Amino acid sequence: MVHSTWGDAFLKREVEASEPDRLTVWYMGCNGFVLRSPEATVYVDPYFGDGDPPTWYRMIPVPLDPEDVTDCDAVLITHEHFDHFHPDSYGPMVENLDADLYASETCFESPQKDYAELRAPKPRRRIVEPNTSYTVGDLVIHVRESNDPDAVGDVSYVIEHETGTFFTPGDSRFTEAFHEIGTEFDIDLGSLAFGTHAQVFYGDDWASFTGAERPHSSAGKLYMNENDVIKSANALRLDRLLPCHYDMWKGGLADPKSLHEHRASFPFPRSIEIAEVGDRMNVEEHGVTPMRDLVKH
Repeated sequence: MVHSTWGDAFLKREVEASEPDRLTVWYMGCNGFVLRSPEATVYVDPYFGDGDPPTWYRMIPVPLDPEDVTDCDAVLITHEHFDHFHPDSYGPMVENLDADLYASETCFESPQKDYAELRAPKPRRRIVEPNTSYTVGDLVIHVRESNDPDAVGDVSYVIEHETGTFFTPGDSRFTEAFHEIGTEFDIDLGSLAFGTHAQVFYGDDWASFTGAERPHSSAGKLYMNENDVIKSANALRLDRLLPCHYDMWKGGLADPKSLHEHRASFPFPRSIEIAEVGDRMNVEEHGVTPMRDLVKH
């Protein structure tokens, strides 16, 4: 069950009220994006769940209820983790609107959670592999490699439009494949997962646990640190960097402003753009447009 923090205001006043004449991206927090062009609407890694307490506590609003979505041609999934491949988040768009669901075979065969229902009818499934491409309206979607050591079926997406190119590799860390992608494509705007080390808790016995030591805990690296992100941005030759995922989980938050100092002596990215949930970016233009339509003056 999804409960939108903002009702349908963001979806109806911002996303579906727009009539873009170029490739436009809205940030939904975590690794979630909505992309719209004159002929297509694509959701990437939509996650509108509450998290998975006591292990994962969501720190950002749920911007929309997917049951309210009326315009979606495709949903792109980068890997099988529940905050990227989440049936209650993509399901209504696939079931109600006949949107195609692009994901690796691992997502369908071995998702991170034991979902009772994947909500992905086989006619709507598009099993992706690196070095393949697809057309959705006026968008060309290229599937390429990524490097998420915590996932199995991870891929990255390069989304091309005549007005600009957007890149998202999910939770990928640095990989030599980024050099190849940066050479092959002229990427205007690229998102990279930024975070830090965090204490992660596992197990279902939290509610009954009364001791001082938390059960099934381990410290680990969740996403890329500042140096990893800038190294990746240079390999990809990003014009503009959009850090993501730093805002999502309690205990794993990071400050994206720290990336500015780390990029100072490098040619890429040429700029760092920091967006909040609901903000919009035109892929071919520098700058972030805040969600002004939802703010009363």
